[in-house]
Amino acid sequence: MNIEQNSSLLERAAKYAALADPARLRIVDLLTLGDLSPTELQSELGMPANLLSHHLRSMEAAGLAVRHRSEGDKRRSYVRLAPGALEGLTPGREHGARRVLFVCTRNSARSQLATALWQTASDIPSVSAGTHPAEHVAPGAVEVARRHGLDLAGAKPCLIDRVVSDEDLVVTVCDNAHEELPGLHGIHWSIPDPVRLDSKEAFEDAFADISRRVHDLAPRLRAS
Repeated sequence: MNIEQNSSLLERAAKYAALADPARLRIVDLLTLGDLSPTELQSELGMPANLLSHHLRSMEAAGLAVRHRSEGDKRRSYVRLAPGALEGLTPGREHGARRVLFVCTRNSARSQLATALWQTASDIPSVSAGTHPAEHVAPGAVEVARRHGLDLAGAKPCLIDRVVSDEDLVVTVCDNAHEELPGLHGIHWSIPDPVRLDSKEAFEDAFADISRRVHDLAPRLRAS
């Protein structure tokens, strides 16, 4: 098979071509940690909106990035790495963290699952909290955790103000929480709320997304 007929090779070449631009490589470095809105990327990179849009379109065309609407503010979107975007590539950066704090609105599903998964992937301590905690953990979250060998039966939602520390690496796993806490410096994972659909499939999808992100991030954090 010649090069023109090898679709896998052509896809990889397109990714390398896209990453040859320093600005796009910097965007990928940032997205390896979490999702960012175009406005947040624009602020981080210090470039005009039209130039950022050009870079994002090129990255989407190369299969490096995807966008979706916020569940909180429908006028807002988030950019994330496409699944498998970095296969064979290793951009990124290492961070130090004393503790990881996973945050969502109700602290009833995504942040609880993230904390349980983190404890299997890293020795760095972790805790979860919510901006408006529910009375109890969602049954769907307890069930999906059980199906994957994790125990959330004793977990209880907690208000973020009671646990947050200046030394925490904050990971928001909910668009609403991220947009409600703009002053917190950390990482954002834009993960759809499985409680809204309240189906086995929704919780499985959320678990798979969180698990992939946890296992991508854990090797890149060092205890500090």
